[in-house]
Amino acid sequence: MPVSAGQDPITVAVLHGGETPPGLERHAGDARLRFAADAGELAAVLPGSDVLLTWDFTSDAVKDVWEATDTAALRWVHTASAGVDRVAFPALLASGATLTNSRGVFDRPIAEFVLGAVIAFAKDTARSLALQRERTWRHRETETVAGKVATVVGSGPIGRAVADLLGAVGMRVRLVGRRAADGVHAFDELPGLLPDTDHLVLAAPLTDATRGMLHAGTIALLPERARVVNVGRGALVVQDDLTDALATGRLAGAALDVFEVEPLPATSPLWAMEHVLLSPHMSGDVVGWKDMLVELFADNLARFRDGRELRNVVDPERGYVSSSAGKV
Repeated sequence: MPVSAGQDPITVAVLHGGETPPGLERHAGDARLRFAADAGELAAVLPGSDVLLTWDFTSDAVKDVWEATDTAALRWVHTASAGVDRVAFPALLASGATLTNSRGVFDRPIAEFVLGAVIAFAKDTARSLALQRERTWRHRETETVAGKVATVVGSGPIGRAVADLLGAVGMRVRLVGRRAADGVHAFDELPGLLPDTDHLVLAAPLTDATRGMLHAGTIALLPERARVVNVGRGALVVQDDLTDALATGRLAGAALDVFEVEPLPATSPLWAMEHVLLSPHMSGDVVGWKDMLVELFADNLARFRDGRELRNVVDPERGYVSSSAGKV
């Protein structure tokens, strides 16, 4: 539904975590910006604000201060991320404020990251780099990705972009979504797809249905040659179960960009595993990504000001943007 801002100047609270959005003042027009670096400052600027921009999408500050803060004026919450799990808590969803995300900014970069990980595994790139550092010449045979089976969990824009790129290099791709659709398997079908999966890619939103979806039981359904690539959320995986499977050789490898606890503790055994590729939640962060996030928010701010339909409205029941949302 359209969100009307009315005639008064718009007040925007911005949770930035210490780094303000680049160029936001220039794009905000006559909107009044109230900046907050942390939960304490957020509690001070939220009362009377029409809009909340959670630029620091790794923070739980919104949830932490919500119950004790006057949010009666708040009509729209936007997060500078594709996932909304930090802000889609029951009290906010029940408040009547419209929730939007940054769907569309990260699709291609994350798909390229996944493709890069798949090829790095196939070509034994990590071992080549280790041998190079040792000045060791060791000929090996590597794999081809053509004909390998990729099961991509998450049928939104990111999952579809991943499926497109993996398909372009000759992989057989099965896309898994919440429910069955044309070219999409239902989530309930996933156990039957795992036994012949070479690469399991997790690109699903974090919801009650997907939390902990990869655990000892589902890992046991994968062949030992399988590799896991997680670009969704760390909580999609029971990390101890995955770590045990990797340590014992039950799985061939994993490329992990997200974790149950971030930053990943230095004591985690994942750091020392040769067949594991780790990155610090950066799969979608390419040059210019912050500017794109600001431009998306600015476009929605103009829509909000004019009372037009907002892009990327999150379905409060599903916890993500439905396939038709944002097409305005």
